[in-house]
Amino acid sequence: MDAQGRGRADDIDPADQWVLNPNTGEYELRLSNSAPQSSVPGPRRAASRTGAASRAAGSTAQGAAGAQGAVRSRTAAPGRETRQTPGREVPAQRRRRGAPEEPPPGRRGRRPVKKKSKAKKAVLWTGGIMAFVVVAAAAGAYLYIEHLNDNIQSVNDDGASTGGFSKDKAINILLIGTDKRTGAGNDKYGDSGSAGHADTTILLHVSKDRSNATALSIPRDLIVDIPDCPTTQEDGSQKVIPGETGVRFNTSLGQEERTPSCTARTVTELTGIKPDNFMVADFNAVKTLTTAVGGVEVCLAKDINDPDSKLDLPKGEHKIEGEQALAFVRTRHAVGTGGDLSRIALQQQFLSALMRKLKSNDTLTSPTKMIKLAEAGTKALTVDSQLDSIDKLKDLGLELGKLNTKNLTFTTVPVIDNPTEKVRATVVVNPTTAPQVFQAIQNDVSFTAVKQQKQKEAAAVAARLKGTKADPSEVRVQVFNGGAPAGSAQETLAWLQTEEGVEKSENAGNAPAALAKTTLEYAPDQADQARRLADIMGLSGSAMKPGKSVTNSQGLPTMTLTLGKDFKGAGVSLTAPTKAPDVEKSTADKVECAK
Repeated sequence: MDAQGRGRADDIDPADQWVLNPNTGEYELRLSNSAPQSSVPGPRRAASRTGAASRAAGSTAQGAAGAQGAVRSRTAAPGRETRQTPGREVPAQRRRRGAPEEPPPGRRGRRPVKKKSKAKKAVLWTGGIMAFVVVAAAAGAYLYIEHLNDNIQSVNDDGASTGGFSKDKAINILLIGTDKRTGAGNDKYGDSGSAGHADTTILLHVSKDRSNATALSIPRDLIVDIPDCPTTQEDGSQKVIPGETGVRFNTSLGQEERTPSCTARTVTELTGIKPDNFMVADFNAVKTLTTAVGGVEVCLAKDINDPDSKLDLPKGEHKIEGEQALAFVRTRHAVGTGGDLSRIALQQQFLSALMRKLKSNDTLTSPTKMIKLAEAGTKALTVDSQLDSIDKLKDLGLELGKLNTKNLTFTTVPVIDNPTEKVRATVVVNPTTAPQVFQAIQNDVSFTAVKQQKQKEAAAVAARLKGTKADPSEVRVQVFNGGAPAGSAQETLAWLQTEEGVEKSENAGNAPAALAKTTLEYAPDQADQARRLADIMGLSGSAMKPGKSVTNSQGLPTMTLTLGKDFKGAGVSLTAPTKAPDVEKSTADKVECAK
C-alpha cells in the first residue's frame, strides 16, 4: 500500500481510513491518498484466499495474521490489490448515526436497501418538473393557437383569387382598407352608416425570388369597370351582383352589397393581375396594430392641424399609435393638393414606417410585442377563405419576412384627370404609362435595383434571340390557342401566311391547357426558325422554350406556338419589359417627411 511503501504505515489509524464520500452519501475505505474507493453498503469481511488452512485451525484472527499478509480488499478498484500490515485487522465500517445495528458475527444479514442520494433525488425532482413544464407549454401553445384561429374572421373568395399563394412562385396580395366606422370611438369621424368602401387599396407584388416587392396603390376615385360578381350569401346560396361601368373604384366594396371578392375581381379587370389572397382592414386595425408594436415613426415637413381627421402635430419627427395613427392616415386636406392622391403618399409613408418597425429587432426580439401583434392582427384583419388559419398566415409572414425594405417600392397607378369632368373629382388611368406598370408587375420586373443573379438570368434568356434567323418561308409552325380570345389561332395563322410569308403554318386548335403567357417551343435544330418567328411575333427570349419538335399533319417536324392569355392580337408585340417604367415611387427603407 502507498503509506507502507513510504515507511509511514505505523502512523495510520485504520479506523480513520473510513471516509464519507459526499457525492454518494456512503462511507468508503480509503487506504491511501489515492482516488476514493467504491462505496461499502454493509459490514466488511477481510477474507484471505491463501489462508484457508489457518482458518480451519479455528482462529480467524491468527489465520488472518498468518496469511502472508496478503489480503485483498473487496473495496479496491478492479484488478488492484490492497495489502494490509500483518497482524492488523481491517476495522469494520463505522456505523453512521441512526444506521441499523449490524447482524451478529457468523450470521449474514440482509443487504440494506440503498437510498437515493440527495443529488439524485434533486435530478429526478427537477426532471419531473421540467417534463411537466414542457407538456404544459405544449398544451398552452396549442390552446393559444386555437385561440388565435378563433380570432380570425374570413369571407369567401368566391373564385376571385388564384386559390392561395405558393412558396415557389411570385405572390400577389390585395390589401383593402375600408372606411367602416364600427368599433369604439370611430363613429365620431362621421358617416357612421358607411357600408365600408374600398378607401385604401394596395396590390402587393412579391417577386418569385423574394428579392424585391412592389406595393401598387389604387386611387379610390379612379374610374373603372366593375365586373359581375358571384357572391356567396349567408345561407350558402350564390348571387351574382351585376357589374357597372365608369364608376369609382371604391364602390367595388360595400356598394350594392359587394364583398371583398368583388374588389379583387375589379383589380384583375383593371391590371390583368389576379390576387392570390386578400386582406381587409378597418379603422380599428390601424389603431391596434400600431399600438401592438409600440408606435411607428413618421415625419412632417410642416405643422398640421386637420379638424376633419383630428390630426394635430407640429413639424418634425413623431412616434404615433392608436387614435393618432388613424388620424395620420386619414388626413387629406392638410397635405399636398388636399386630394386623395396626396393622402396616398402619406399612407405609403406610414406603411413604410410600419414595415420598418415590424422588421426591427425591437419588435422581432420582444415576445410581448409579438404576442400583442398576433392578437391585434388576427382580430383586426378579415382574410379570404384561402388564408383562414394561423398556420397559413404564419407561412405568408415568413415569405414576406424575406424582403429587404430597401427593395420594397411604393408607387401608384399612373392617372390623369378625368377629361369628362369640369371640376376635378375623379381620375382615369394614364393610357401610356399605366399599362407599362401593370405589365412590369405581371412579368415580375423589379422597380428597384435588380440582383446580379437576375441580371445573369436575363442575359441568358436574351441570348436566345441572338444568332442567325431563317427566312420566313422556311419557318414551319403549328398554332395553338392556349387561353387567348376565341378565334386567335386562326387570326394569327392568316396574318402569318398573308402578311409575314410564313406559309408553312397551320391551325392546331385548342391547347391541352391554358397558359398565362404565349410560348414558342422548338428543337435545337430549329433555333434559326424560332428566332425568325420570335422576331415576327415580338416575343421575348423568356417566351422561347428549347425542347423538342412535334409532327404536323404532313408528318413533318414543326415548332409549337401557343397563344396565352397575354395575347393581344395578331401583329401586337408580346415582348415583355425587362425594366420598370419611370414613374414616381419611393422605397420602404427611407424616411420621407409629408409636405
